[in-house]
Amino acid sequence: GWLGFLGRWRYHLRHLIFAGSWGGCKGQMAETLSTRVEAAGGLRAPAQQNGDGGGEAKGERLPEHPEPTGPGVEPTPGGGQQASAAAPGSGKRKKRRGAAGERLVPPPKKRRAGVSFGDEHFAETSYYFEGGLRKVRPYYFDFRTYCKGRWVGHSLLHVFSTEFRAQPLAYYEAAVRAGRLHLNEEPVQDLSIVLKDNDFLRNTVHRHEPPVTAEPIRLLAENEDMVVVDKPSSIPVHPCGRFRHNTVIFILGKERQLKELHPLHRLDRLTSGVLMFAKTAAVSERIHEQVRDRQLEKEYVCRVEGEFPSKEVTCKEPILVVSYKVGVCRVDPRGKPCETVFQRLSYNGHSSVVRCRPLTGRTHQIRVHLQFLGHPILNDPIYNSVAWGPSRGQGGHIPKTDEELLRDLVAEHQAKQSLDVLDLCERDLSPGLTDSIATSSEMGKDSVKELAAAAQKMDGVVEAAPWDLDTMALAPGKAAETDVMNQETDPLCAECQLVRQDPLPQDLVMFLHALCYKGPGFEYFSPMPAWAQDDWRED
Repeated sequence: GWLGFLGRWRYHLRHLIFAGSWGGCKGQMAETLSTRVEAAGGLRAPAQQNGDGGGEAKGERLPEHPEPTGPGVEPTPGGGQQASAAAPGSGKRKKRRGAAGERLVPPPKKRRAGVSFGDEHFAETSYYFEGGLRKVRPYYFDFRTYCKGRWVGHSLLHVFSTEFRAQPLAYYEAAVRAGRLHLNEEPVQDLSIVLKDNDFLRNTVHRHEPPVTAEPIRLLAENEDMVVVDKPSSIPVHPCGRFRHNTVIFILGKERQLKELHPLHRLDRLTSGVLMFAKTAAVSERIHEQVRDRQLEKEYVCRVEGEFPSKEVTCKEPILVVSYKVGVCRVDPRGKPCETVFQRLSYNGHSSVVRCRPLTGRTHQIRVHLQFLGHPILNDPIYNSVAWGPSRGQGGHIPKTDEELLRDLVAEHQAKQSLDVLDLCERDLSPGLTDSIATSSEMGKDSVKELAAAAQKMDGVVEAAPWDLDTMALAPGKAAETDVMNQETDPLCAECQLVRQDPLPQDLVMFLHALCYKGPGFEYFSPMPAWAQDDWRED
């Protein structure tokens, strides 16, 4: 009898618990669903400004490269959402109205997918050629970003002093007085203003770009789906770091009217050779799916130190990124798996020409594996540097910490005035990277008023810069030339105060070339470079 009673009691207890739990779940699910529907109807996606969206060639950040953003960095807008108050028990959200004197924050604008550079971006400035180099005339540019979550509740003064230390606070104070800083499209009057969710920052700067080779970008093939070019060394694929107009994307858009291109693979800035673009997002996705399925075959050629083994060599050492900012990797057991197949093509008694087939696509994979094998690329400015120690990284032997390695690499290129090789400039340096920080960008407070006054006189030039430059391109003349000269100097620009020595064209070439890309239904070749020929001799 007791057993029967216990059995019935257990059954009813389970039923009550299940009913209670299900009722609670339904209530929570309904509440969550209602909240999500409200959020979907009332909130918009964060915006991304046209032109600099996406990631870098090392995983398009375009951005990448994730890189930090802000008034002094290439924009990758993000940011939080503005909360709204809703009446209790109401399924609808009420529009929030600011109290008297309260600053209202506009919602973010919608993002444009894909590569969205157009004529308004191409007209920002123009090229000129000098000493075998392609150069960009300095121009005014707006860095844009939405307020990051970690900035909310902090003043602009705090954000600039903690996250954007490339310039002294005196520079930002002068920029405020000159009307260069805008918050929600209103000029900033005081750096003590406190940031809120979705605040939109715009900082107008005078921008300088490093020179690249004047060698033209040759068209290898073009059809309704793709564009294939032979990329010269030293030119980045798309805007990143200090490069914007001196990139393949901008040069093709400005000189060949090829716009809205989608890069299909990555090439380092110093690497030359076959570079493919899709004309539409659909073609881009199809090719990237083939890349993920490893249906693409890549073949490179390089010239390396010493006599490379005559037999085929396969390197499977994992690669670890030491620094994303400096762009340095090394072999390390904690790295990602990699595989590269090498075959020597020729040897001239000092250096060897080697064919490389990377079976994976890690950053600097060919260069790092060749360094590990003891045959670094002959003129590789990073992986054939004395900063790696006496053995230059052969066998993974590096007799220093990562911090010491980065410091020594930066110091070496700073002494050679070749920081662009590391995609750095003096303003990027910090005490952790080098003990000798360039002081050319420092500015005393005594000169703030004088510089701000001079900059205010140039406000008309700042706003009219793109149009004047466009006019100059259409109708060259003395008046247009004078306008351009005015735009090439700026009283607040530290770069304008520097005198840089131009690199030699041959110093912009690294002996690594993308020879062939092959996939289902296509195969593209680039001519063998001069340094890979059998009769080539070193200077």
